[in-house]
Amino acid sequence: MSPTQSGSESWLESSKIYLHPRAITLFFLGFSSGLPLLLVFGTLSFWLREAGVERSLITYFSWVGLAYGFKWIWAPLTDRLSIPLLSPLLGRRRSWLVLAQVMLILSLSGLAFSNPLENLKLMALLALLVAFSSATQDIVIDAYRIESAGERLQAAMAATYMAGYRIAMIVAGAGALVVAAWASPIADAYSVDAWRTAYLCMSALMGVGLVTSLIISEPQPVEMDQETLEQQQKVIEFSERMAHLPHGLSRFLGWLYIAIFCPFRDFTSRYGMQAIIILALISCYRISDVILGIIANVFYVDMGFTKEEISKIIKVYGVVMTIVGAGIGGILVNRFGVMKILFSGALLVALTNLLFAWLAMVGHDTFVLTIVISLDNLSGGIATAAFVAYLSSLTNIQYSATQYALFSSVMLLLPKFLGGFSGGFVDNFGYIWFFTGVALLGLPVLILVWMAARVKQKTSEKQEVQEPVTDS
Repeated sequence: MSPTQSGSESWLESSKIYLHPRAITLFFLGFSSGLPLLLVFGTLSFWLREAGVERSLITYFSWVGLAYGFKWIWAPLTDRLSIPLLSPLLGRRRSWLVLAQVMLILSLSGLAFSNPLENLKLMALLALLVAFSSATQDIVIDAYRIESAGERLQAAMAATYMAGYRIAMIVAGAGALVVAAWASPIADAYSVDAWRTAYLCMSALMGVGLVTSLIISEPQPVEMDQETLEQQQKVIEFSERMAHLPHGLSRFLGWLYIAIFCPFRDFTSRYGMQAIIILALISCYRISDVILGIIANVFYVDMGFTKEEISKIIKVYGVVMTIVGAGIGGILVNRFGVMKILFSGALLVALTNLLFAWLAMVGHDTFVLTIVISLDNLSGGIATAAFVAYLSSLTNIQYSATQYALFSSVMLLLPKFLGGFSGGFVDNFGYIWFFTGVALLGLPVLILVWMAARVKQKTSEKQEVQEPVTDS
């Protein structure tokens, strides 16, 4: 057999990772995760504006998105709290998934039967309930993914999750508008019944996630390691010292110690001062594409691109390229490991951001826009798949939901903050210098990836030394 044939077969074997049952499962769970997002943002805003609601009131609805940014606050509940009746029947992860998805179906149905012209406050509360249930579902899906497979499969599962997620966003965005237009008795006229039909259809599509959660298998129960057992013993001792307090209060304080303090302490104790390097990488890895994304739509308008051109090239074709990039990233991580692809992804993202400077010089040119979006979204998909796999490898399976929720929140804080200054920078220096500067921001990320790779290697070597040697 020739080396070429061997290499081809090796690539073919690597691509078969997407036939793994867990990878297929994450596609459907990704669809369930992506569906609610636009239904409380873009699509809901369209409905409210068409109903004649003031813009200032509509923008207040964006605050429901805070639920996604602060999900780490209640993530410990999904790690430690069992749900009566459901948990004994389905297991810890599946019971929380089913509960969140049932809440989503009910709250979306509630939105469908509400009327913004009669009770806007009720719609706001229902939108908040949708966002809270959606964020809870995201927490549990991330924990389920981490506990279901090893590091090499994580990127493939992230890729299929992203594919399902992006498809669901198209369905919840363009799809919901199409249904509302079809159900309207008069073309281009507001009809509350038309929107009711659209949101009921979206609520029914949440059944995809619910059915998936009911038929998949529960991850293997996590056995408590020695450190966790020691922490529990400390809690028992603490409860004994707090015996003078009401019994319920002392137990609650002990639960808080295990559910909230221990996950954070576990991370810092495992990595020590090197945790600073890891947190720096987490907070900076997506800095280039997040900052660019904040001003991207403004840039397209300033370059003279029409709504039709933006929707076709960016909103549809760009999504497809992101899915393709994530798929390639999953194969590459399975073949070469996480850190090499994490580095390559960061480099590609920085380089492709320079292409936007080229587009700024060229101006309105759909061919150039297509090239830029193709390469940028392809690189972003590869980088994201590797990054999700890296974040998953950092979590202790004892606290998977809590720690991953914290990581996913930290990764957006700095980019979102700096992105707020992007408009002022463009006003003063122009788009060419802005995109060049954003690309340069990606260079320190490469150094952090290299440093984090050394941390990962040292940690692996330390674990190997600590493992007991047994006779064969």
